Amino acid sequence: MAMTVHVDIVSAEAEIFSGLAQMVSAPAIQGEVGILPRHAPFITPLAEGDIRLKLDNDKEEAFYISGGMLEVQPHKVTVLSDTAYRAHTLDEAAALEAKQRAERLLSDKQADYEYARAQAEFAEAALQLRAIEKFRKLLKK
Repeated sequence: MAMTVHVDIVSAEAEIFSGLAQMVSAPAIQGEVGILPRHAPFITPLAEGDIRLKLDNDKEEAFYISGGMLEVQPHKVTVLSDTAYRAHTLDEAAALEAKQRAERLLSDKQADYEYARAQAEFAEAALQLRAIEKFRKLLKK
């Protein structure tokens, strides 16, 4: 049995993943980091990008984050991000529709509240579309 590290990926809305992995790859601000069990402790800010986990059953799972923080302990890795998605749950059609709706709201500029909400919806949809495009490229490799 391979050694594993416990991984928690948490967004502002929910816990996205909690389980064991043989390896974690993450987009740190200063470059990609790879984490194995018993890694030396550290904390680093994360850039927008993908988190990849190599699971016990030789499967891989991918997530897309908007940035955040990574905390590494010898037996635990924690990813905190405002927004995080499982790669297989992203819906391109829904993201495109949300982006178009937000663009329409942004062009109206009726109230500050609505404008701020439209900006947030636009940013969320744009993040999802970037994630979909990135994972599509990874699958082609």
